Amino acid sequence: MISRPFKCPLQTMKPIKLTPPEQMSASQRAAEITSILCTAIMRTHASGQVATEQIERQVGLGFAGHQRVHTNPYLSLARVAGVDWSVAQTLSDEELEARLYRSALPRNSKQLLPDFANVHTELKRAGVTLQLLWEEYAKDNELAFKYTSFCVKYRQWAMGLKRSMRQIHIGGEKLFVDYAGQTIPLIDAVTGEITKAQIFVATLGASNYTFACATARQTTADWIGAQVLALEHFGGAPRLIVPDQTRSLIKNSCSYDPQNNRLYEEFAAHYGCALLAARPAHPRDKPKVECAVLVVERWILARLRNRKFFNLTELNHAIALLLNDLNARAFKKLPGNRRSAFEQLDLPALRPLPAKRFELFRWKSAKVNIDYHVEFEGHYYSVPHTLVRTTVELRATDTLLECYSANQRVACHAVSHIKGKHTTIADHMPASHRAHLEWTPQKLIDWGLRIGVSTAQVVSWQLEHRAHPEQGYRACLGLQRLAREFTPARLEAACTRAVAIRSLTYRSVSSILKTGLDRQHNLPTTAPGALPLHDNIRGADYFH
Repeated sequence: MISRPFKCPLQTMKPIKLTPPEQMSASQRAAEITSILCTAIMRTHASGQVATEQIERQVGLGFAGHQRVHTNPYLSLARVAGVDWSVAQTLSDEELEARLYRSALPRNSKQLLPDFANVHTELKRAGVTLQLLWEEYAKDNELAFKYTSFCVKYRQWAMGLKRSMRQIHIGGEKLFVDYAGQTIPLIDAVTGEITKAQIFVATLGASNYTFACATARQTTADWIGAQVLALEHFGGAPRLIVPDQTRSLIKNSCSYDPQNNRLYEEFAAHYGCALLAARPAHPRDKPKVECAVLVVERWILARLRNRKFFNLTELNHAIALLLNDLNARAFKKLPGNRRSAFEQLDLPALRPLPAKRFELFRWKSAKVNIDYHVEFEGHYYSVPHTLVRTTVELRATDTLLECYSANQRVACHAVSHIKGKHTTIADHMPASHRAHLEWTPQKLIDWGLRIGVSTAQVVSWQLEHRAHPEQGYRACLGLQRLAREFTPARLEAACTRAVAIRSLTYRSVSSILKTGLDRQHNLPTTAPGALPLHDNIRGADYFH
């Protein structure tokens, strides 16, 4: 307040205190001016029999506002109220205003008052407006209020509700999610170790229908897994989900353009929802769930405070029982309860859930090794050999591992938990590796039998005289090359001579073919004192 002396003939008058107009509202300025003018007029009038025109000049009433202001109305107000200068000195501006301008007496209205609780509920439905509700109310109703009075009275009624309930939420539009600050201890029955279970809360905007469950932590899998359970509990998906900007869900936090992580985006795409994270440190962006958390803490967690739980399944069962009671509790100022409001407003507007439940997975980058395999949790999975030394993205669920390169899926494997082993698809291998992989000991022996008995005997010897059968594959592949180069008939003849001289190695068979010994019909006989069969002993016929 600033003080300014009032221009008046009486030098003993006290100054009038004025408040700068820019610091007052319009109604405050009007009340202030009225009180000042009334006080000034009564002061001047009390000083003697002064004409009203003279009073107006002294107090400057002719310059108050755009219209000329006269003295008589203020004097009349004071006379009717029984207020003179001696009384006015003891009153504040507000008290003087109340004495001069008494509130109007309420009149008896014959209009039919609308059911504003029903109006408030109906406004939550998609496409419903005050204009439509007034038309339905006024139809065939001679005692209806006019549209303007209808809107004014509804807003006055709505002011009596909680601040958060003034917001109009359309049915099936928004789902608010958050974690409660309170936790519930879980006791390990074996070790006695105590951990804290986190309480997830979700609520729909229009009906306040609430869901709650307990999770082990607040990881990305916990957040999204709890939201999957919430959508299944509601039996449908909303158009928009409003979470916190937690690091478990938001890759880059920002008040204007937060970036959701990849898993959360795929969750929203699976259920056809949009995501709109609340701004950091702005709880009013999600007031519904803030209120729901408080309700869950009071009506569920407080009732479980003296119970002991040993696992999440037991705890979630207890929460579900109390959750049914919570949603069945009647509203204080609105008709019905959360469940009835949900069935009336949100349930018909929710989108149907997809046939398949969203399956949680993990993303991981991995570099393709020179053997065209990538490692995931100690097991090795093949990818196309053309991706050697490149980096691929792995998308892993509990049962399936998918490999992506340039946003294209290039491989898919069943998850194996055997560490150090390989899972290989033949199509991922180079042609030479694939041909080698296709051969087995029995397949090689069968090939030899198709050539002849001696060839099969030589093949069997290659496989049997190695520490591992795979070590004989190369020699058998060499025999196949000899069959293509010298014809199968000559190979069989060469193998027959090799068996006769007990030199069944690949080098021996190849030498017989190159020297033409396979064309000689006289086969050598083995003397009783012949040398034992050995790779390094080729026999006398080798040098013919």
